[in-house]
Amino acid sequence: MNQKYKKPLFITLIALDVALTVFFFVISIIVLTTMASSNSLEAAIGKSSGLIKYLLQHRTIYGVLFVIPLFVLLAVNIVGLVIYVRKTTKKEPAKLEDLSDEQKEALRQELLKDLQGENKKEE
Repeated sequence: MNQKYKKPLFITLIALDVALTVFFFVISIIVLTTMASSNSLEAAIGKSSGLIKYLLQHRTIYGVLFVIPLFVLLAVNIVGLVIYVRKTTKKEPAKLEDLSDEQKEALRQELLKDLQGENKKEE
């Protein structure tokens, strides 16, 4: 994928993910608070209106359209976060160009010691 389209695509997908998650959470919280404030399902249906009333009357549709996608979205977010953390925390080996002059000299001295120690063992 072209690098110039990659960043805007990721930003758009993250914004869409956040918007969907917030929407699902808000609808679920409204349905749950409506149910919690009533003694029975019939009282909750009578007290509510619009989409919430419809979702309370058709609990299967509510589960399929809101609850299951919310859990799937949260699971995908957790897996994506774990993959992202693993990818960004990979330790890359140090390159010789990345070392300062002092570090190069210390490494050179250490290698010389190791080589001299191996020569003495062979004799």
